[in-house]
Amino acid sequence: MSTINAVLPPSGRDLRLDLFRGIANWAIFLDHVPHNIVAWVTTRNYGFSDAADLFVFISGYTASFVYAKVMLERGFLIGTFKLLKRVWQLYVAHILLFIVYIAAIGYVAQRYNEPGIIHEFNVAGLIDNPIQTIFEGLILKFKPVNLDVLPLYIVLMAVFPLALWCMLRKPDLTLVASILLYFAARAFGWNLTAFPSGTWYFNPFTWQLLFMFGAWFALGGALDSRKLIQSRFLLIAGSAYLLFAMVMTLAGSFPQLASLFPEQVFNAFNPNDKTNLAPYRVIHFVIIAFFVTRFVPRDWKGLEWAGFKPAILCGQHSLEVFCVGVFLAFVAHFLLLLNSSLLMQFVVSFGGIGLLCALAYFKEWSSKLDKKPPRMAEDGVTPLRKVGPSILTRPPRDKSVSSS
Repeated sequence: MSTINAVLPPSGRDLRLDLFRGIANWAIFLDHVPHNIVAWVTTRNYGFSDAADLFVFISGYTASFVYAKVMLERGFLIGTFKLLKRVWQLYVAHILLFIVYIAAIGYVAQRYNEPGIIHEFNVAGLIDNPIQTIFEGLILKFKPVNLDVLPLYIVLMAVFPLALWCMLRKPDLTLVASILLYFAARAFGWNLTAFPSGTWYFNPFTWQLLFMFGAWFALGGALDSRKLIQSRFLLIAGSAYLLFAMVMTLAGSFPQLASLFPEQVFNAFNPNDKTNLAPYRVIHFVIIAFFVTRFVPRDWKGLEWAGFKPAILCGQHSLEVFCVGVFLAFVAHFLLLLNSSLLMQFVVSFGGIGLLCALAYFKEWSSKLDKKPPRMAEDGVTPLRKVGPSILTRPPRDKSVSSS
Protein backbone atom coordinates (compact mmCIF):
# COMPACT_ATOMS: atom_id res chain seq x y z
CA MET A 1 0.00 0.00 0.00
CA SER A 2 1.42 3.40 -0.98
CA THR A 3 2.20 5.95 1.72
CA ILE A 4 -0.21 8.82 2.32
CA ASN A 5 1.74 12.08 2.57
CA ALA A 6 -1.11 14.58 2.54
CA VAL A 7 -2.38 16.16 5.76
CA LEU A 8 -6.16 16.30 6.09
CA PRO A 9 -7.59 19.53 7.54
CA PRO A 10 -9.50 19.40 10.84
CA SER A 11 -12.98 17.90 10.69
CA GLY A 12 -16.03 20.15 10.68
CA ARG A 13 -17.10 23.02 8.47
CA ASP A 14 -14.66 25.80 7.74
CA LEU A 15 -16.91 28.85 7.83
CA ARG A 16 -14.30 30.86 5.95
CA LEU A 17 -14.97 28.74 2.86
CA ASP A 18 -18.73 29.21 3.16
CA LEU A 19 -18.36 32.95 3.75
CA PHE A 20 -16.10 33.63 0.80
CA ARG A 21 -17.98 31.27 -1.50
CA GLY A 22 -21.20 33.11 -0.66
CA ILE A 23 -19.55 36.46 -1.35
CA ALA A 24 -18.20 35.04 -4.61
CA ASN A 25 -21.74 34.07 -5.66
CA TRP A 26 -22.95 37.58 -4.94
CA ALA A 27 -20.07 39.06 -6.92
CA ILE A 28 -20.67 36.73 -9.88
CA PHE A 29 -24.31 37.83 -9.94
CA LEU A 30 -23.37 41.52 -9.89
CA ASP A 31 -20.61 41.10 -12.48
CA HIS A 32 -23.06 39.38 -14.85
CA VAL A 33 -25.30 42.47 -14.88
CA PRO A 34 -23.79 44.92 -17.42
CA HIS A 35 -23.97 48.70 -17.05
CA ASN A 36 -24.55 48.35 -13.32
CA ILE A 37 -22.83 50.80 -11.00
CA VAL A 38 -23.21 48.47 -8.01
CA ALA A 39 -20.86 45.99 -9.70
CA TRP A 40 -18.04 48.41 -8.86
CA VAL A 41 -18.01 46.94 -5.35
CA THR A 42 -16.67 43.59 -6.65
CA THR A 43 -12.99 42.69 -6.61
CA ARG A 44 -12.62 42.41 -10.38
CA ASN A 45 -12.41 46.22 -10.55
CA TYR A 46 -9.49 46.43 -8.13
CA GLY A 47 -7.17 43.58 -9.04
CA PHE A 48 -6.23 40.96 -11.60
CA SER A 49 -8.26 38.07 -10.10
CA ASP A 50 -11.97 38.07 -9.36
CA ALA A 51 -14.84 36.00 -7.97
CA ALA A 52 -14.37 33.25 -10.58
CA ASP A 53 -10.82 32.59 -9.32
CA LEU A 54 -12.12 32.39 -5.77
CA PHE A 55 -14.96 30.07 -6.77
CA VAL A 56 -12.63 27.61 -8.54
CA PHE A 57 -10.07 27.66 -5.71
CA ILE A 58 -12.69 26.98 -3.03
CA SER A 59 -14.21 24.23 -5.19
CA GLY A 60 -10.84 22.46 -5.33
CA TYR A 61 -10.24 23.01 -1.61
CA THR A 62 -13.67 21.67 -0.63
CA ALA A 63 -13.59 18.70 -3.00
CA SER A 64 -10.20 17.61 -1.71
CA PHE A 65 -10.93 17.29 1.99
CA VAL A 66 -14.49 15.99 1.49
CA TYR A 67 -13.61 13.22 -0.94
CA ALA A 68 -10.11 12.58 0.37
CA LYS A 69 -11.61 11.24 3.58
CA VAL A 70 -13.96 8.99 1.60
CA MET A 71 -11.11 7.74 -0.57
CA LEU A 72 -8.87 7.02 2.40
CA GLU A 73 -11.55 5.33 4.49
CA ARG A 74 -13.42 3.40 1.79
CA GLY A 75 -10.97 3.08 -1.07
CA PHE A 76 -10.33 4.61 -4.47
CA LEU A 77 -13.38 3.09 -6.20
CA ILE A 78 -15.88 4.31 -3.62
CA GLY A 79 -14.24 7.73 -3.55
CA THR A 80 -14.39 7.90 -7.34
CA PHE A 81 -18.05 6.86 -7.31
CA LYS A 82 -18.88 9.60 -4.81
CA LEU A 83 -17.04 12.18 -6.89
CA LEU A 84 -18.76 11.12 -10.12
CA LYS A 85 -22.11 11.17 -8.34
CA ARG A 86 -21.43 14.82 -7.52
CA VAL A 87 -20.43 15.41 -11.14
CA TRP A 88 -23.79 14.03 -12.22
CA GLN A 89 -25.58 16.40 -9.82
CA LEU A 90 -23.65 19.33 -11.26
CA TYR A 91 -24.43 18.22 -14.80
CA VAL A 92 -28.16 17.89 -14.10
CA ALA A 93 -28.16 21.34 -12.50
CA HIS A 94 -26.38 22.79 -15.53
CA ILE A 95 -28.81 21.22 -18.01
CA LEU A 96 -31.81 22.45 -16.02
CA LEU A 97 -30.33 25.95 -15.89
CA PHE A 98 -29.46 25.73 -19.59
CA ILE A 99 -33.06 24.91 -20.56
CA VAL A 100 -34.66 27.53 -18.31
CA TYR A 101 -32.10 30.13 -19.35
CA ILE A 102 -32.51 29.82 -23.11
CA ALA A 103 -36.31 29.55 -22.73
CA ALA A 104 -36.34 32.82 -20.77
CA ILE A 105 -34.11 34.55 -23.32
CA GLY A 106 -36.28 33.37 -26.19
CA TYR A 107 -39.48 34.41 -24.43
CA VAL A 108 -38.21 37.90 -23.62
CA ALA A 109 -36.92 38.39 -27.17
CA GLN A 110 -40.29 37.43 -28.66
CA ARG A 111 -42.61 38.94 -26.06
CA TYR A 112 -40.91 42.35 -25.90
CA ASN A 113 -39.58 42.45 -29.47
CA GLU A 114 -35.93 42.47 -28.41
CA PRO A 115 -34.21 40.26 -31.00
CA GLY A 116 -30.83 41.71 -30.10
CA ILE A 117 -30.87 39.77 -26.81
CA ILE A 118 -30.66 36.50 -28.72
CA HIS A 119 -27.35 37.52 -30.27
CA GLU A 120 -26.10 39.25 -27.13
CA PHE A 121 -26.49 36.06 -25.10
CA ASN A 122 -25.14 33.78 -27.84
CA VAL A 123 -28.31 31.74 -28.42
CA ALA A 124 -28.93 32.67 -32.05
CA GLY A 125 -27.89 29.17 -33.11
CA LEU A 126 -31.08 27.81 -31.58
CA ILE A 127 -33.04 29.55 -34.32
CA ASP A 128 -30.91 28.42 -37.26
CA ASN A 129 -30.05 24.91 -36.09
CA PRO A 130 -31.93 24.04 -32.89
CA ILE A 131 -31.34 20.27 -32.80
CA GLN A 132 -27.56 20.41 -33.18
CA THR A 133 -27.30 23.42 -30.89
CA ILE A 134 -29.17 21.65 -28.10
CA PHE A 135 -27.04 18.54 -28.59
CA GLU A 136 -23.88 20.62 -28.39
CA GLY A 137 -25.26 22.15 -25.21
CA LEU A 138 -25.77 18.70 -23.71
CA ILE A 139 -22.10 17.84 -24.29
CA LEU A 140 -21.03 21.24 -22.87
CA LYS A 141 -19.67 22.66 -26.14
CA PHE A 142 -22.44 25.21 -26.61
CA LYS A 143 -22.77 27.69 -23.75
CA PRO A 144 -24.85 30.86 -23.71
CA VAL A 145 -23.28 33.93 -22.16
CA ASN A 146 -22.69 33.59 -18.39
CA LEU A 147 -23.04 29.79 -18.43
CA ASP A 148 -19.30 29.09 -18.56
CA VAL A 149 -18.33 28.49 -14.93
CA LEU A 150 -20.44 25.40 -14.23
CA PRO A 151 -19.17 23.39 -17.25
CA LEU A 152 -15.61 24.19 -16.12
CA TYR A 153 -16.46 22.91 -12.64
CA ILE A 154 -17.99 19.74 -14.11
CA VAL A 155 -14.91 18.94 -16.19
CA LEU A 156 -12.49 19.59 -13.34
CA MET A 157 -14.49 17.40 -10.95
CA ALA A 158 -14.78 14.63 -13.56
CA VAL A 159 -10.99 14.25 -13.84
CA PHE A 160 -10.35 14.88 -10.14
CA PRO A 161 -10.45 11.26 -8.84
CA LEU A 162 -7.07 10.38 -10.35
CA ALA A 163 -5.63 13.78 -9.46
CA LEU A 164 -6.82 13.35 -5.86
CA TRP A 165 -5.27 9.88 -5.65
CA CYS A 166 -1.94 11.40 -6.70
CA MET A 167 -2.37 14.43 -4.43
CA LEU A 168 -2.82 12.21 -1.37
CA ARG A 169 0.47 10.44 -2.06
CA LYS A 170 2.65 13.06 -3.72
CA PRO A 171 0.99 16.44 -3.07
CA ASP A 172 3.94 18.63 -4.06
CA LEU A 173 4.76 16.59 -7.17
CA THR A 174 1.10 16.63 -8.22
CA LEU A 175 0.99 20.42 -7.91
CA VAL A 176 4.18 20.65 -9.99
CA ALA A 177 2.53 18.52 -12.69
CA SER A 178 -0.47 20.88 -12.61
CA ILE A 179 1.85 23.87 -13.05
CA LEU A 180 3.60 22.20 -15.99
CA LEU A 181 0.22 21.48 -17.64
CA TYR A 182 -0.75 25.12 -17.10
CA PHE A 183 2.35 26.46 -18.87
CA ALA A 184 2.15 23.85 -21.64
CA ALA A 185 -1.46 24.79 -22.36
CA ARG A 186 -0.51 28.46 -22.58
CA ALA A 187 2.52 27.76 -24.74
CA PHE A 188 0.82 25.40 -27.21
CA GLY A 189 -2.65 26.95 -27.19
CA TRP A 190 -4.46 23.93 -25.74
CA ASN A 191 -8.15 24.47 -25.08
CA LEU A 192 -11.47 22.72 -25.69
CA THR A 193 -13.47 23.66 -28.77
CA ALA A 194 -16.77 25.45 -28.41
CA PHE A 195 -19.86 25.52 -30.62
CA PRO A 196 -20.50 27.04 -33.10
CA SER A 197 -16.91 28.33 -33.15
CA GLY A 198 -14.01 29.29 -30.94
CA THR A 199 -12.89 27.75 -27.67
CA TRP A 200 -14.03 27.62 -24.05
CA TYR A 201 -14.09 30.98 -22.29
CA PHE A 202 -12.57 29.31 -19.20
CA ASN A 203 -9.75 27.17 -20.54
CA PRO A 204 -9.86 24.02 -18.35
CA PHE A 205 -6.19 23.22 -19.08
CA THR A 206 -5.13 26.45 -17.38
CA TRP A 207 -7.90 26.96 -14.83
CA GLN A 208 -7.19 23.52 -13.39
CA LEU A 209 -4.20 25.15 -11.70
CA LEU A 210 -6.37 27.12 -9.28
CA PHE A 211 -8.51 24.03 -8.62
CA MET A 212 -5.43 21.92 -7.89
CA PHE A 213 -3.87 24.73 -5.84
CA GLY A 214 -7.00 24.69 -3.70
CA ALA A 215 -6.69 20.92 -3.26
CA TRP A 216 -2.98 21.19 -2.41
CA PHE A 217 -3.66 24.04 0.01
CA ALA A 218 -6.25 21.93 1.86
CA LEU A 219 -4.13 18.77 2.02
CA GLY A 220 -1.10 20.24 3.77
CA GLY A 221 -0.01 23.05 1.48
CA ALA A 222 -1.17 25.71 3.91
CA LEU A 223 0.90 24.10 6.67
CA ASP A 224 3.95 23.77 4.44
CA SER A 225 3.66 27.44 3.47
CA ARG A 226 3.11 28.81 6.97
CA LYS A 227 6.60 30.35 7.22
CA LEU A 228 6.08 32.23 3.97
CA ILE A 229 2.52 33.16 4.92
CA GLN A 230 3.68 34.66 8.23
CA SER A 231 6.79 36.28 6.79
CA ARG A 232 7.44 40.00 6.69
CA PHE A 233 8.65 39.63 3.11
CA LEU A 234 5.26 38.41 1.90
CA LEU A 235 3.49 41.16 3.81
CA ILE A 236 5.53 43.89 2.12
CA ALA A 237 6.01 42.40 -1.35
CA GLY A 238 2.46 41.02 -1.48
CA SER A 239 0.91 44.33 -0.45
CA ALA A 240 2.96 46.14 -3.09
CA TYR A 241 1.84 43.70 -5.76
CA LEU A 242 -1.83 44.04 -4.77
CA LEU A 243 -1.49 47.82 -4.95
CA PHE A 244 0.14 47.58 -8.38
CA ALA A 245 -2.63 45.24 -9.57
CA MET A 246 -5.30 47.66 -8.38
CA VAL A 247 -3.69 50.60 -10.18
CA MET A 248 -3.24 48.66 -13.43
CA THR A 249 -6.81 47.35 -13.32
CA LEU A 250 -8.24 50.80 -12.70
CA ALA A 251 -6.08 52.10 -15.56
CA GLY A 252 -8.00 49.76 -17.85
CA SER A 253 -11.18 51.69 -17.01
CA PHE A 254 -9.82 55.23 -16.80
CA PRO A 255 -7.76 56.46 -19.80
CA GLN A 256 -6.34 59.35 -17.77
CA LEU A 257 -4.71 56.87 -15.40
CA ALA A 258 -3.57 54.65 -18.27
CA SER A 259 -1.73 57.55 -19.87
CA LEU A 260 0.64 57.66 -16.89
CA PHE A 261 2.18 54.30 -17.82
CA PRO A 262 4.34 53.27 -20.78
CA GLU A 263 2.27 51.58 -23.44
CA GLN A 264 4.16 48.31 -23.17
CA VAL A 265 3.53 48.11 -19.42
CA PHE A 266 -0.15 48.93 -19.79
CA ASN A 267 -0.66 46.43 -22.63
CA ALA A 268 0.98 43.65 -20.62
CA PHE A 269 -1.97 43.66 -18.20
CA ASN A 270 -4.80 45.09 -20.30
CA PRO A 271 -7.00 43.50 -21.37
CA ASN A 272 -6.83 40.99 -18.55
CA ASP A 273 -6.28 37.48 -19.95
CA LYS A 274 -9.04 35.62 -18.15
CA THR A 275 -9.56 32.81 -20.65
CA ASN A 276 -6.07 31.37 -20.23
CA LEU A 277 -5.63 32.54 -16.62
CA ALA A 278 -2.67 34.84 -17.02
CA PRO A 279 0.24 34.28 -14.58
CA TYR A 280 -0.31 37.70 -13.03
CA ARG A 281 -3.86 36.58 -12.13
CA VAL A 282 -2.51 33.45 -10.44
CA ILE A 283 0.07 35.42 -8.44
CA HIS A 284 -2.57 37.95 -7.44
CA PHE A 285 -4.93 35.27 -6.15
CA VAL A 286 -2.21 33.28 -4.35
CA ILE A 287 -1.20 36.40 -2.43
CA ILE A 288 -4.81 37.02 -1.45
CA ALA A 289 -5.20 33.39 -0.32
CA PHE A 290 -2.05 33.68 1.80
CA PHE A 291 -3.20 36.98 3.33
CA VAL A 292 -6.63 35.57 4.20
CA THR A 293 -4.97 32.54 5.81
CA ARG A 294 -2.74 34.85 7.83
CA PHE A 295 -5.31 37.37 9.00
CA VAL A 296 -8.52 35.27 9.12
CA PRO A 297 -7.77 32.06 11.05
CA ARG A 298 -10.16 29.14 10.99
CA ASP A 299 -11.25 29.76 14.61
CA TRP A 300 -11.78 33.51 14.20
CA LYS A 301 -14.72 34.49 16.41
CA GLY A 302 -15.83 37.11 13.92
CA LEU A 303 -17.15 34.32 11.68
CA GLU A 304 -19.98 33.91 14.19
CA TRP A 305 -21.15 37.48 13.61
CA ALA A 306 -24.82 37.53 12.59
CA GLY A 307 -24.05 39.90 9.72
CA PHE A 308 -22.06 37.15 7.97
CA LYS A 309 -24.89 34.63 8.24
CA PRO A 310 -26.56 35.41 4.86
CA ALA A 311 -23.27 35.06 2.97
CA ILE A 312 -22.36 31.90 4.87
CA LEU A 313 -25.71 30.30 4.04
CA CYS A 314 -25.32 31.29 0.39
CA GLY A 315 -21.95 29.57 0.45
CA GLN A 316 -23.34 26.44 2.07
CA HIS A 317 -26.00 26.16 -0.65
CA SER A 318 -23.68 27.36 -3.38
CA LEU A 319 -24.95 25.30 -6.32
CA GLU A 320 -28.55 26.44 -6.01
CA VAL A 321 -27.55 30.04 -5.31
CA PHE A 322 -25.17 30.10 -8.27
CA CYS A 323 -27.74 28.73 -10.73
CA VAL A 324 -30.48 31.09 -9.60
CA GLY A 325 -27.98 33.96 -9.61
CA VAL A 326 -27.20 33.38 -13.28
CA PHE A 327 -30.91 33.49 -14.12
CA LEU A 328 -31.51 36.58 -11.97
CA ALA A 329 -28.60 38.33 -13.69
CA PHE A 330 -30.43 37.95 -17.01
CA VAL A 331 -33.65 39.27 -15.46
CA ALA A 332 -31.76 42.23 -14.01
CA HIS A 333 -30.09 42.90 -17.36
CA PHE A 334 -33.46 42.96 -19.12
CA LEU A 335 -34.98 45.27 -16.50
CA LEU A 336 -32.08 47.68 -16.96
CA LEU A 337 -32.76 47.70 -20.70
CA LEU A 338 -36.21 49.04 -19.88
CA ASN A 339 -35.05 51.45 -17.17
CA SER A 340 -31.36 52.07 -16.58
CA SER A 341 -31.77 54.74 -13.90
CA LEU A 342 -29.45 54.75 -10.90
CA LEU A 343 -32.35 53.79 -8.65
CA MET A 344 -33.19 50.77 -10.81
CA GLN A 345 -29.55 49.64 -10.75
CA PHE A 346 -29.67 49.59 -6.96
CA VAL A 347 -33.07 47.87 -6.96
CA VAL A 348 -32.07 45.01 -9.26
CA SER A 349 -28.69 44.57 -7.56
CA PHE A 350 -29.74 44.47 -3.93
CA GLY A 351 -33.07 42.90 -4.82
CA GLY A 352 -31.25 40.07 -6.58
CA ILE A 353 -28.89 39.52 -3.65
CA GLY A 354 -31.89 39.56 -1.33
CA LEU A 355 -33.56 36.84 -3.39
CA LEU A 356 -30.37 34.75 -3.33
CA CYS A 357 -30.27 35.07 0.46
CA ALA A 358 -33.95 34.15 0.69
CA LEU A 359 -33.24 31.05 -1.38
CA ALA A 360 -30.36 30.10 0.92
CA TYR A 361 -32.51 30.51 4.03
CA PHE A 362 -35.27 28.47 2.41
CA LYS A 363 -32.83 25.68 1.53
CA GLU A 364 -31.53 25.70 5.11
CA TRP A 365 -35.07 25.50 6.47
CA SER A 366 -36.14 22.77 4.04
CA SER A 367 -33.04 20.71 4.79
CA LYS A 368 -34.04 20.67 8.45
CA LEU A 369 -37.49 19.41 7.47
CA ASP A 370 -35.86 16.46 5.70
CA LYS A 371 -34.31 15.28 8.95
CA LYS A 372 -36.31 12.63 10.76
CA PRO A 373 -38.11 13.96 13.85
CA PRO A 374 -37.61 12.14 17.15
CA ARG A 375 -39.73 9.03 17.47
CA MET A 376 -42.84 9.57 19.59
CA ALA A 377 -44.79 7.30 21.88
CA GLU A 378 -48.34 6.23 21.06
CA ASP A 379 -49.76 9.30 22.79
CA GLY A 380 -47.72 11.45 20.41
CA VAL A 381 -45.93 13.26 23.23
CA THR A 382 -43.37 11.12 25.02
CA PRO A 383 -40.23 10.31 23.03
CA LEU A 384 -39.28 6.67 22.90
CA ARG A 385 -35.93 5.86 24.39
CA LYS A 386 -33.70 2.96 23.56
CA VAL A 387 -33.97 0.14 26.05
CA GLY A 388 -30.59 -0.95 27.37
CA PRO A 389 -29.60 -4.51 28.11
CA SER A 390 -29.73 -3.89 31.87
CA ILE A 391 -33.41 -2.94 31.63
CA LEU A 392 -34.21 -5.98 29.54
CA THR A 393 -32.72 -8.27 32.16
CA ARG A 394 -34.37 -6.45 35.06
CA PRO A 395 -37.20 -8.47 36.72
CA PRO A 396 -40.76 -7.20 36.10
CA ARG A 397 -42.25 -4.74 38.53
CA ASP A 398 -44.81 -5.73 41.13
CA LYS A 399 -48.26 -5.50 39.57
CA SER A 400 -49.56 -3.39 42.40
CA VAL A 401 -46.91 -0.77 41.70
CA SER A 402 -47.34 -0.76 37.92
CA SER A 403 -51.10 -0.37 38.16
CA SER A 404 -51.01 2.58 40.53
